[in-house]
Amino acid sequence: MADDRTLDELRVALAPEIARAAVFDAWGDTALKQAAALAGVDPDVARLAFPGGAMDMIEAWIASTDAKMQSAFADGQLASLKIRDRIRTLLLFRLDALAGQEEALRRALAIQAMPQNLPRTARFGWRSADLMWRLAGDTATDYNHYTKRLLLAGIYTATLLAFVDDDSEGKAETRAFLDRRIENVMQFEKAKAQVLQRREGFDVARFLGRLRYPAR
Repeated sequence: MADDRTLDELRVALAPEIARAAVFDAWGDTALKQAAALAGVDPDVARLAFPGGAMDMIEAWIASTDAKMQSAFADGQLASLKIRDRIRTLLLFRLDALAGQEEALRRALAIQAMPQNLPRTARFGWRSADLMWRLAGDTATDYNHYTKRLLLAGIYTATLLAFVDDDSEGKAETRAFLDRRIENVMQFEKAKAQVLQRREGFDVARFLGRLRYPAR
């Protein structure tokens, strides 16, 4: 029986299965064929859904996590939480979705870190960070829109690196690491707000430079 799903629909359906197979078979044709067999999809058709190979598979995996997160939190259930708790909840949701797939994640991060893949990796991170901020209720349209997303993408990437090597009970070390990073960002936002209140014509680049290279 022919599969009448579109290639976009096939990517969504196959990505989680490819990730599970990548735990053992890496991100490649073997994992793709295994996922296709489990889904009852012709492997040649499955290959058409991922013409860019491993990076296409990884992008679809990330997109599937984004979709699950949006579905889980689109009803405004985060509204009663403080901003830091909203962001923490969203990040922990993503980490929980990765449980048991640390090896697939490790291999995906290695592929994403290849020089030729870095621009595309940055776009993945931006999209996920943008979605998290929107689910958290962020409506910033000025430079804060960009700084918040860059900071969150950095936090998420660093937390993923901690996550893949964390053998502690319930990933306690990763959770503690995440809480420290979020606290750092909250302190940054507080300091930035204080400077904005004191000074007109705020220069973001100069302020960031002072944080990185404090006056002696």
